[in-house]
Amino acid sequence: MTLVLAAVGLAVVVAVTLYLWLRQRPSPAELEKRRRDLINGIGKMGDATITDVQLPLVSYTYSVRGIEYQATQDVSGIDENLLPAQWGTIVGVGLKYDPRNPANSLIVSEKWSGLPKKVNQ
Repeated sequence: MTLVLAAVGLAVVVAVTLYLWLRQRPSPAELEKRRRDLINGIGKMGDATITDVQLPLVSYTYSVRGIEYQATQDVSGIDENLLPAQWGTIVGVGLKYDPRNPANSLIVSEKWSGLPKKVNQ
């Protein structure tokens, strides 16, 4: 009986160890992509003003229900074809934000862009 319990205990320990070892946690880049996809899907639209561009970071401000927010988005994970060559010429852009957490926002993602059309061409 003791031998059977020891074997079952060992099997449980091996199974848990294998599960923890094989399970892959998403990378920070994957977590950011998931965040962009979520905001793109559920986000409400608004207007933002770009305040600083130090690629790959783009800083912007926007207002939701009278509260002003400042945000910075890392655009390094975005396809280069979707990004403008001359960031310095852009001031006003569109944005999407999480209606439950307006501080969670974006100005560009893989599937959506708040940048002016003529800048994207």
